[in-house]
Amino acid sequence: MSEKEMDIEHIQNAPGVMRVAPRRPSRIASGGPAGIFSFASTTFILSMFNVNARGITIPNVVVGMAIFSGGLVQFVAGMWEYPRGNVFGATVFASYGAFWMSYATIFIPSSGILAAYPAGSPELASALGIYLCAWLIITVLFLIPCLFRSVAFVAVLTTLATTFALLAGAQFSGMLAVQKAGGVFGLLTCAIAYYIGLSELLDAEKKPLFRLPLGTMYVND
Repeated sequence: MSEKEMDIEHIQNAPGVMRVAPRRPSRIASGGPAGIFSFASTTFILSMFNVNARGITIPNVVVGMAIFSGGLVQFVAGMWEYPRGNVFGATVFASYGAFWMSYATIFIPSSGILAAYPAGSPELASALGIYLCAWLIITVLFLIPCLFRSVAFVAVLTTLATTFALLAGAQFSGMLAVQKAGGVFGLLTCAIAYYIGLSELLDAEKKPLFRLPLGTMYVND
């Protein structure tokens, strides 16, 4: 045993010194795939409504999905990421979970939010536009830590930011074409999110059938 190792052992065995057990890798399963699939599925439904698929113009059917899948499951996935030490994942999932629950609340009649505005009032459209602008800002801020980390995550946040920008623009301008463009980018967003979710789900398997690369640029230790 070297002199340095003897000194370390002497310090560790000294009275009053707290012994620290060696850190072991976390065995807590990732909540990422559940959060991403919930986000993608809710985004898919709302985006289909935004492009007026099959003539649908009223988005209220998405309320239940937004509360329980996009909202609750994503929020729980965010809380699940905290003990794993994933600050970014926890913040993103918890935030978008809150987004979906708050969005659903707007369309719940008993909330009184829509009823507070006169029928046909441009004030409601402006209020919704500002609401969507807030989430555009949040999404752009989330994009910054992803730069030079993963191509897939940069892509999904970029398309999501574009979706928020277009949907906010549609509220301010009242142009149906802009809303449909936002729906198209929303569908592109959910397609990339489904890809990421499947990639992480496959990586969690001991013997996956195949793997899907995320274009990782570097890995944070």
